[in-house]
Amino acid sequence: MPWQAVPMANSRSGDSMTERIVRVLDTFTSERTMQTATEIARRTGLPSSTTHRIVGELIEQGLLERDDENRVRLGMRLWELALRGSSALRLRQAALPHMERVQVSIREHTQLAVLEHGEALFLERLSHPDAGANITRIAGRLPLHASSSGLVLLAFADPELRERVLTGPLRAVSSETVTDAHALRALLTSIRRRGYVAAPGSIEAVSTGVAVPVRDHGEVVAALSVVLPRETPPQPAVEALLSAAEGIQRDLRNSH
Repeated sequence: MPWQAVPMANSRSGDSMTERIVRVLDTFTSERTMQTATEIARRTGLPSSTTHRIVGELIEQGLLERDDENRVRLGMRLWELALRGSSALRLRQAALPHMERVQVSIREHTQLAVLEHGEALFLERLSHPDAGANITRIAGRLPLHASSSGLVLLAFADPELRERVLTGPLRAVSSETVTDAHALRALLTSIRRRGYVAAPGSIEAVSTGVAVPVRDHGEVVAALSVVLPRETPPQPAVEALLSAAEGIQRDLRNSH
């Protein structure tokens, strides 16, 4: 079916049709993959009639799909459109072979994350069957100050964003998440100086996150990380990650 333009009229609340569509799509999470239109209306705060109309139009265009029980999920066409010319796809393709080598060596969780709308967004994760605890998921998000990947991304982020995060509030994800602005500022300075971070207990008490920056033509575009059992020395993982990051950077440079 050919694409049909959706009118861009504003609602009585002042939000545009685009904003309402985004609100509908944002109700889907890695844990909440199926919903009814009524559940979506409740979570968006939009009128039920408006939500049902938007959901129907998105289904017609293939951006949502409906199952036999009248529940909807994100459609394959949305995935297809997201991958066309995506910088995330290029980054993931360059990173995967190097992530696999880290995974063979470390045999835990190996992850790739990018900075997206003030959070760490995880593009890929490889896990060993016997790996320890890890709450991150592909397409999942974490606050920048609350994971090793996020700390690396925040350390090398635009200073304006860094100051905005430091202003707080800094939510504790675990009892060891750094929530003091002065301590966090010192940690970020250390990450920029050393070129990596080892963050024990920032997400879960039993784990240590280790992360390094990935650059594309000098700019930090991602964080590459592993999640280790708390008692595991981080240095072998640091060395494996730094080597992998160099390989990813080389492949990104050659892909232009």
